[in-house]
Amino acid sequence: MTALVPETEPATAPAAARSASRTTLAAVGALARFEARRLLLRVPVLLALAGYAAWIGWRTLQPWDDYPALQDADRATQGGPLLVGLAALLCANHAVLRSRRRDTERHLAVLVLPQGHRTAAHALSVVPLALLSAAGVAVQFTWEALKPGAVGRGSVAELLVGPLTVLLFGATGVLLARLAPSAVAAPLLVVLFFLMFVGAAFPFSGQETGAAWFAPVVGGPGTHPLPSALLGRPAGWHALYLAGLALTAALLAVLVSGTRTRTVRAGLAAALTLTVLGGVVQTGGVPQVTTAARLRASLTPEKDQTCVRQGTTAYCAFPEWTPRIGDWARVVRRVQSLAGGPAHGQRLLVRQRVEARYGLYDDAALRPSTTPHQVTVGTSWGGNRVPEFSTAVAAVLVAGDEKTAGELCDGRMVTVMWLSLAWQPDPESQLRHVRVDDSVTGPAVVLSRTEPLTMTAGQTEVVRALLHQPFYGVAARVKAHWSELTSPRISTARAAELLGVRADAGADRCE
Repeated sequence: MTALVPETEPATAPAAARSASRTTLAAVGALARFEARRLLLRVPVLLALAGYAAWIGWRTLQPWDDYPALQDADRATQGGPLLVGLAALLCANHAVLRSRRRDTERHLAVLVLPQGHRTAAHALSVVPLALLSAAGVAVQFTWEALKPGAVGRGSVAELLVGPLTVLLFGATGVLLARLAPSAVAAPLLVVLFFLMFVGAAFPFSGQETGAAWFAPVVGGPGTHPLPSALLGRPAGWHALYLAGLALTAALLAVLVSGTRTRTVRAGLAAALTLTVLGGVVQTGGVPQVTTAARLRASLTPEKDQTCVRQGTTAYCAFPEWTPRIGDWARVVRRVQSLAGGPAHGQRLLVRQRVEARYGLYDDAALRPSTTPHQVTVGTSWGGNRVPEFSTAVAAVLVAGDEKTAGELCDGRMVTVMWLSLAWQPDPESQLRHVRVDDSVTGPAVVLSRTEPLTMTAGQTEVVRALLHQPFYGVAARVKAHWSELTSPRISTARAAELLGVRADAGADRCE
């Protein structure tokens, strides 16, 4: 009798291979979860997470941060995860070297998982920490976005930078353990990274092109927020570069550990392609269309702005800032209500202006406008920016235009500063905030988005004395003597006399 061979035998080998592959993947996953738990419970990681949480709370609870521009708030999330990333680098490296320190590598070599698979598990163990950092980024940005004074819009690509940095640093720690299995290599690298990213340039320099983009974090929020269309940052390509770099480090660690399968090699080639593509494109410079938009917004902002009239004042703002017009209008109404003569009902134009021709991080003052009755307002608000704008409104009401206001050296400065401060809840505190040196005595420069104003020591004494006088009495005298108080020939001593103040006015000489 002829023996029959079962037809299913040829399929036994592929089925066994698939079963072994599933078993290996399950073992890698189990080891990755075990190492992830250990990583999250390491003291450096716990301290880094605690510091990161404290940093988020400190940033978001600052009073000057009640009016965030979300296109800056997304970049502000990138610095904190650097601390978590440094802890991930140190602890992931330490975990990979555990078998070497305890002399258990020879025992692990006989298990189902070879060194390459164990290296992959260590690389995967960083993912939960990166997700935890992503949660922190989401909390920080959402907190900012829910503030009543928030304007603008954020970028998902900018928000991804923080978590991707944690992945990159963790994968670097794993790779370093395979390339240089020394207990001192990772701590030295952490110190180097700390000096580079935190101590020397945190966040990294404000350059917009060139080698700066090869750093994980490139530039924080600018000095003054700009409209989203003017940023010109290659955020998407930078995120792709970081993702490719993290994947490259992880797969290279697996490759040097002995696992040189076709899948690993193909994955490494794809990761390198993504890294090179993102790295090259992100260094291409600011697009021409963005440069043209910056030039237009700086020189002819009216072409991009929306104007709204409230009462006798027209407010022109870039579209993302129109929700803030109500805040500006409240300040203008309060200042103008204290003015006398024709200034009390004067038609004003409040125009938002930016200087974007020199990049995102330029802090140059704007050129004062010579247009009569036009007031400049910037893109920042809250804190010192409120008395700064209030002073700008008062100066234009008194002097007629910003150019003339910047040249005031006489008794009109008393009227300007009283109009600016008297209506505010704590006027003497606001006087301190609106002066560059935070003083309330002596001469000082007064903050302005255009050319700053200057107060003499005598003018400071007269203004402080006025702020301690009964409010309605001073307001009545200001309106009664408005013509003389706003005359270019008035001295500080004469202004003090008209307003019923005895103070050592001194000479009207700008210093």
